[in-house]
Amino acid sequence: MATSLVGGLIAAGADPASILVAEPDEDRRSILSQQFGVATTGDNLEALQQDVVVLAVKPQMMQTVCRQLSGSDRAGHPLYVSIAAGLRTDAITRWLGQEAALVRCMPNTPALIGCGATALYANDAVSEAQKQLADEILRAAGITTWVQQEGLLDVVTALSGSGPAYFFLLMEAMQNSAVELGLDQETANRLTLQTALGAARMASESGVAAEELRARVTSRGGTTAAAVASFEQNGFHYNVSKALRSAYERSRELADELGRIT
Repeated sequence: MATSLVGGLIAAGADPASILVAEPDEDRRSILSQQFGVATTGDNLEALQQDVVVLAVKPQMMQTVCRQLSGSDRAGHPLYVSIAAGLRTDAITRWLGQEAALVRCMPNTPALIGCGATALYANDAVSEAQKQLADEILRAAGITTWVQQEGLLDVVTALSGSGPAYFFLLMEAMQNSAVELGLDQETANRLTLQTALGAARMASESGVAAEELRARVTSRGGTTAAAVASFEQNGFHYNVSKALRSAYERSRELADELGRIT
């Protein structure tokens, strides 16, 4: 995710020299420097000289990194942006220091190709100018939206955070079913992927609600109507709702577990 943000920022016009990547692995630092022309360091504390510090580490490593940053006499007052899944702001600020300005983000994997959907939440220490700066950084990986209550990030996790897997699952099922009906695998894959892409673009670019788009291609008594009726008879909407609720509840459980780290 950090790599996608760096690439997106540079593609959007950011000066590579203004970006500093703190990475403990020497080989990885070399690759990033050669690929993007950014400055790199093996010392996390050097990042404290930047206006924004993006915390792109595994949740299990966050406490160690934050304690290191907060204990440095080099610490200024940067904006911290966390893209670590599941860690709430109260835990991160406990490790950084309660006065830390922190934006917590929930991106998804399409951010890796610049097509992500990221929700952001800011604690009370974040200024409007800092919110705008965080938004500009995350927009390098796709669209952004802000939530006013941190708990809504658990809903976002269930919707867009986990959402790509739901579509992949549907595509997988469509491909397999087409093969069972006689298509070769390559043809089934190509048609499924293009259909998914086309449907997403229609929904995104037309400005028409998904319900209306679905109705427009569902002629009474036709093939689409037969398929949609089968979905509904097997509890499609109920199953989707149940799946998102399961992801939502698991997101809350994980946040509670990670937040108990002291």
